Formats: sequence, C-alpha cells, structure tokens
Amino acid sequence: MNESSQVITVGMIGGHGQIALRATKLLTAAGHRVLSVIRNPAHAADVERVGGEPVVLDLEHSSGEELARALGAADTLVFAAGAGPGSGPERKETVDHQGALTTMAAAAALGARVVQISYIGVAIEPPASMGVDFAAYQRAKYAADLALEASGVRWVIVRPGTLTDEQGSGHVTVGATLERGPVSRDNVARVLAAVVARPDLDGFAFDMLDGDTDIEQAVANLGS
Repeated sequence: MNESSQVITVGMIGGHGQIALRATKLLTAAGHRVLSVIRNPAHAADVERVGGEPVVLDLEHSSGEELARALGAADTLVFAAGAGPGSGPERKETVDHQGALTTMAAAAALGARVVQISYIGVAIEPPASMGVDFAAYQRAKYAADLALEASGVRWVIVRPGTLTDEQGSGHVTVGATLERGPVSRDNVARVLAAVVARPDLDGFAFDMLDGDTDIEQAVANLGS
C-alpha cells in the first residue's frame, strides 16, 4: 500500500481544541482513524461530529503507560493539547510541557511517532511586556520541543505563528526561522493533516505562517 492510500491511526492529544477538531475532520474525511483524547466527557459529541472517536483521559494526571493503554494502538500521536488562555504558569507546565512528556512516553510504548504543535520563535526569550503567563507558555513549549528532539521517538515539530480565525487560504510559508506573523487555524490544521499523512517525514522542526505556497507542496518541500 502506498503512502497516499495508507490508513493511519492517529491519537489526537487535546482532541477538543480548535485546531485539533479541524484536523480531525480533515483526517477522517481522508479515511484515517482519529482517537481523540479529551478530559471532559461532555466534549465527546463535538469530537464525534467531526469523525473522531472520543477517548476520555485526564492528561495532567495520567502516565505515558496509561495514555498508551487508553489509545490501544496508534501510528502517530499529535500533541495538540494546551492549557489555553487564562491559565497560569503552573498549568502551562503541567499541560504544555509535562503533557508533552507523557505523550512522548506513550509514543515510545506504542512505537508511534509524535507530531507536536509548538510556537514560532519559541527559543527566543519573550519581552517582559508579554507578561509572565506568556513567558511560562513559551518556556514550556521550548522545553517540550527539546525533550521531543532528544526522546528517541520519531518526530515532527510544527511551530505556527499567531493564530487567527480567518478562513484558511490553503497557502502557507514554512521555514526554519521565520519572523513572527499570523496564520489561520484552518491552515495549521491542514498542515498537520498533511504531515500526518507523510509517515516518511521525520526529524523536521519548522515555523509556519500564512503565505503563498500550496500546503501540500510546502510539506512536500520539507522532505526534498
């Protein structure tokens, strides 16, 4: 079976997030199976509406073994979880960093790779004007990226810019070090789906913004 026709089982960690729901809809429409890990059972209907299969588990209070057991099997784990706006530094650490470590441990147990959502310019210390919560978020994301690169599991790190709710154009700019700028959640979800569908694409960490290159071509260029 060639790559384009291979059915992939995806563990979508943080399955009720805005990007995760969009990516789940794209992946299931393409014939893939998505196991959506959610903390709140009330979110199951939203996951099912886009074709995902809800897996109820509290990532902050679970081990990698427990996550792997809840999923059962997966080819790729997408780490799309985040503490979100309004949460303090403590939850940035427990979700954005420690949750990523739990996901890596589950991937190692399952023999899966990890596609991780990070943030553009994550290695650059943010200005004090951004506030302590944002600084904690960025440090947690950077720590998660470094841990993934050293984890021994197969990985891809996607670092989007400032997220918007603009309708996705289907065109992006990707690169190792881009200046910060906007990118629609639609386009991020499309990039995630394209990366998941490329199981041969490993060891790439890239920034992404809205741009001029067709998403499929942009992802294909990463491996060329």
